[in-house]
Amino acid sequence: MQFQLSWETVPGLSGLRCEGFSAIATERPDTARGVAAACAGQDEADGLARALEEHFAKKRFSNDAAAFEAVKAFVLEWGVERRA
Repeated sequence: MQFQLSWETVPGLSGLRCEGFSAIATERPDTARGVAAACAGQDEADGLARALEEHFAKKRFSNDAAAFEAVKAFVLEWGVERRA
């Protein structure tokens, strides 16, 4: 199943942070404006969202583009590791 991942990028004193990750099943993921992941089901997608929340809890970014690319890279690596 395909899941669209979403989150908020929130300003803070030491830079932008990502929080509030969620994964919603979709037949047409919007990879132009978001990040999509193939998961076995909602439980795995929820696990990915929790892993993202945990991984990005202490990370800070200088701009939205850097935050987006970091999330995208994490999801791509997660997909590769899951298949290995």
